[in-house]
Amino acid sequence: MAQLRFAPKVAPIRSDLDIVIARTLARDTAKQLGFSAIDQARIATAVSELARNIFLYAGSGSVSVRELDRAGRKGIEIICEDEGPGIADISVVMQDGYSTSRGMGMGLPGARRLMDEFDIRSQEGVGTTITCRKWRH
Repeated sequence: MAQLRFAPKVAPIRSDLDIVIARTLARDTAKQLGFSAIDQARIATAVSELARNIFLYAGSGSVSVRELDRAGRKGIEIICEDEGPGIADISVVMQDGYSTSRGMGMGLPGARRLMDEFDIRSQEGVGTTITCRKWRH
């Protein structure tokens, strides 16, 4: 079990601007934790995609960012939550190239590839929670 050293920082998602705020929060936290510039960009890109999905499909939600320490191994955890319509079939949305918005985004599979750990839980009519982690190498 990962130890949490600090309380999470939370970015509410209610507008396009909030997507930028969540992305910046994740990048700044990753920088403070000593992640490389490349990993900072990966984390920020994944958070941007996940926050955009909250705004597009649920209308609102939140992105929480926190430091992890698991037996001396440092990392970052991002939890994206909404109370939107939920995802009927997670296996479908996790396929490369799947899009409901006809956008050019990388989708959930792309966000998953950018992170070390990625867990998605969703229930129709209740909402979706995505927890992802990146470990400092």
